[in-house]
Amino acid sequence: MRRALVRYRKSAFGSYVIRNQKYAPILFFMGGFIFDTLTLGRIDRIYDTVVLCSHMTLLSLTLYLFNLSDDGKWKNTFIDRYSEYFPLAIQFFFGALSSAFVIYFFRSVSLSKTMVFFILLVLLLFANEFLKKKISNKYLQFSVYFFISFTFFTFMVPTLIKEMNTFVFIISGLLSLACTLALILFIYTSSPSTRAEISLKKLISGILSIYLIINVFYYFNLIPPVPLAMETGLVAHDVRKKNNEYIVTYERDEWYIFWRTHNINFHRHVGERVYVFTSVFAPTDLKKSIFHRWKRYNPGTRKWEVTDDIGFEVAGGRGRGFRGYTYKNNLREGQWKVEVITEEELILGVVDFVIKNTSEALEEGMIKKSF
Repeated sequence: MRRALVRYRKSAFGSYVIRNQKYAPILFFMGGFIFDTLTLGRIDRIYDTVVLCSHMTLLSLTLYLFNLSDDGKWKNTFIDRYSEYFPLAIQFFFGALSSAFVIYFFRSVSLSKTMVFFILLVLLLFANEFLKKKISNKYLQFSVYFFISFTFFTFMVPTLIKEMNTFVFIISGLLSLACTLALILFIYTSSPSTRAEISLKKLISGILSIYLIINVFYYFNLIPPVPLAMETGLVAHDVRKKNNEYIVTYERDEWYIFWRTHNINFHRHVGERVYVFTSVFAPTDLKKSIFHRWKRYNPGTRKWEVTDDIGFEVAGGRGRGFRGYTYKNNLREGQWKVEVITEEELILGVVDFVIKNTSEALEEGMIKKSF
């Protein structure tokens, strides 16, 4: 510890860290989060791809350097001069990558069962601040690394190969597993202190358990279908296409309901169609069939009943999302919802509404908007 203090005091930055060592990990965590929030936008941008790949590569390199520093591997080298900063760097990259995935997942998650996986990711993001005292725990260190690596590959592989399906998800997971195990074995064979501290069998068993859990999540459709994301979803009275723009007419909600675009109470006249309009973000050149699954709540059975699956295809590249709509006639009063799903039945989003028959004019409460 004394050697560490001397090393820190050799620079102004080191002196600052020593004076604020209680808060330094929090600052690095916040730095990674703020950096990604201000700079990341679309997963298919070259900048975003370079940043995420750089974060992942540097995290892997730093883990290697950190785990070998206890063996005196870097003694009398320029790396030794900065070895005490490795835990802070690891925390920065953990924070930067997990916050980036939270940003992307937030666009793709719906208030449905996929929210479970999103919440786990958010918990990981905030738990990163509490890892500062346990970052040297190699079991925790590599478990978090594998989870982040798995998420990284499930974003990157579909974006790079312009394809998204169950097979691609499996390939992404296997790539992540192979890279993580390769890094663990490389460090294990190179570091006597690591061999003395961990049981390789126990560590690999833990990694395989995480791999299995994530695949179970996928099997039960608990993982959002990234990199697709639903930009807009609303129930409308009319949808018309004009000059490559969609003119959507829908009921305006109360001014204080800022989190929702449309009024969930759909006041329907006799014989009027009910439209559901959605726009979906898809990375450049990624083509995917999307379905609107119409469901009605049956008060008698207290269950949601599927009435129709109506499909349309989206192709990636448009920043505001790729648009489409479906409609139905002669819908009964009551609770309805339309799930926006992929061919694999992964949920992109849900549009909820309640149909109420009316004979009153609705002009004052209507709004037209171009998409």
